[in-house]
Amino acid sequence: MADTTIDKARGLLTAPVRRASPWATLAAAALAATAAVLMAGVMVLGPGVRFEEPPVAQPLFPNG
Repeated sequence: MADTTIDKARGLLTAPVRRASPWATLAAAALAATAAVLMAGVMVLGPGVRFEEPPVAQPLFPNG
């Protein structure tokens, strides 16, 4: 009887085997790709780039 309880206890102490999810891998790859694109944009534009406001459009008819 003692042998069976020890075997049951050992069975409960072993960690269950978890399988890797393909969705988690895909999400990690998407996050890494997004971060790479954003970092590349920062490097290309640089810290001194400013986007100026476009001038106000002129009316089609200057007198009216």
